[in-house]
This record gives sequence, structure tokens and C-alpha cells, in this order.
Amino acid sequence: MDRFAAFIRERKYLHNVSENTVRWYTHALKWLPSQEPTQSELKDTVLRMREAGLKETGCNAAIRAINAYLHWCSDSERKCGPGCTHPRIAALKEPQMVLPTLTDAQIKLLVGWRPKLNYADEHRFYQRRHHLLALILLDTGCRITEALTIHLGDVDMDNLLVILNGKGAKQRVVPFSFVLRKALCRFVTDFGLKSDARLFATKDGGPVGRLSALRSMKWLCKELGFPAPGRTLHAFRHTFAVNYLRRGGSVFHLQKVLGHSSLEMTRRYANLTTVDIQAVHERVSLLSR
Repeated sequence: MDRFAAFIRERKYLHNVSENTVRWYTHALKWLPSQEPTQSELKDTVLRMREAGLKETGCNAAIRAINAYLHWCSDSERKCGPGCTHPRIAALKEPQMVLPTLTDAQIKLLVGWRPKLNYADEHRFYQRRHHLLALILLDTGCRITEALTIHLGDVDMDNLLVILNGKGAKQRVVPFSFVLRKALCRFVTDFGLKSDARLFATKDGGPVGRLSALRSMKWLCKELGFPAPGRTLHAFRHTFAVNYLRRGGSVFHLQKVLGHSSLEMTRRYANLTTVDIQAVHERVSLLSR
């Protein structure tokens, strides 16, 4: 067995990584020219990534997987860190861009949207499903993959809690609102969902894919008369994060809700707008007293 296959086999069966993580490792390792690359070859690997059109974020995603493999090759029992002497790739500097968010007016339109009465029954099902997905993304801040894998049994209607299956096979429980509960109850009742059914499924009960969900959100935004924000699905998550802090939520609680392993990741997701900073400054300024 080659070293790439042995590394992925260990990650899968000993570290219990998800299938998505396995695919991430597999794709990233294809960039390496050999199973034991030199530091010079690693530098050339990054150059080839950039020449192929990968942005800094895409390169860094592959670099993290490659560095994990290189550390595994060193047979070190310690966590990879400054003391490691094996070849590794330094992460590229990423541009600090403010992620797009939905405006308050757009959120209001999304929450208040109702399908037209002249839709056919099957068409109404898909429109209702689109709308419910938008509400869950806005109300919980969950990742799209987490939303699409929710089963009805994961939803506690009495206590307003939902179990999400996050990255690295880590589950977490997050709260949701009474407004979302009403929408969930109507959807479940109107379409007769069983207790073990997927919340978001095709008419035949199959899973809904990420691309289908993206088309759904873009269609809904267009239906409401405004262009879908850039990085559409992630914009819903970022909108939740910004508004959570804007309305008094702590960054520590937000970290748990979003399912981040570090506080630094939460800070990056939750950039406040200039208007937010101005409002806070007016309250804390010594000259405004």
C-alpha cells in the first residue's frame, strides 16, 4: 500500500474523519509530485496551485491537508508545531475581505415571503422547502451541509432545540425561535413528514444536494426582487453571526453556536460593519458624555 493510501486509511479508521474530509485529503494530496517531497518540490507545488488559478484560501485548504500528511510521515507522536523538523508548507497570506451579508430589509422580505396560491401542489412543496431552508440558515447560523442533514428526529419542538451534525463528526445542540417552530410545524403537518424523515428531501425522500440548495436560495432572492449576495449560502451564516453580536450576544456563545473549534475562527466570521463600530463608539466615547 502506498503512503498516501496508508495515511488516508489511518485518518478514516483511527481518527474517524468524515467522508468529506477523506475527499479533501485525497484531492489535496494529488498536488504532490511524490510521496516524499522535498522542500523545493513543496514550493513548486504551491506555484502550480497558483498557476492553476487557485486563490489563497483554496491553496491554504490544500496546504493544511498536505502538512497533516507530512507530519504523519515523520512518525512523530507530538502535535505538529514549531518543534517539528519535517518539510512543510507555510500558509499563504489571505486578503482580509468583509464577507457579504443580507440587509435588514432583505431579511424581512425573506422571513415574510409566502408562496403564491396559484402554484401547483408539487411546485408549492419546493417553494415551501426553499423558504424553510432560508429560515433555518438565518435563525441558527448553521452550515448548509448541517442544515441539509437534519432529520425530523433531530428537532425538539418543545424545547426549541435542534441537533446539528458538524465537521469532524461533532454534534452540537443549538436553539431556534418560536417563529421557526411555527414554520417547521406547518411544513411537517402540511406535507406529512414522518419522525425519521429528512427535513430537506426531494419529493421521493432523497437527499438535497448543496448545488440544489444554492439554486434555491438564489431563486428565492430573485423572487423577492434583490440579487443574491456573493458566496450566497455562506452569506446567510455570516448574516446570522453579525446580527448575533449586533444584538448583544457574546462572541464566546457565538463560537459554540457556530461550531467553531477556536475563537479566532469566530472573530473572522463575525466582522462588524462600519455602522456598528460607529454606534458603539458613540456610546463609549469620552467626548460624547
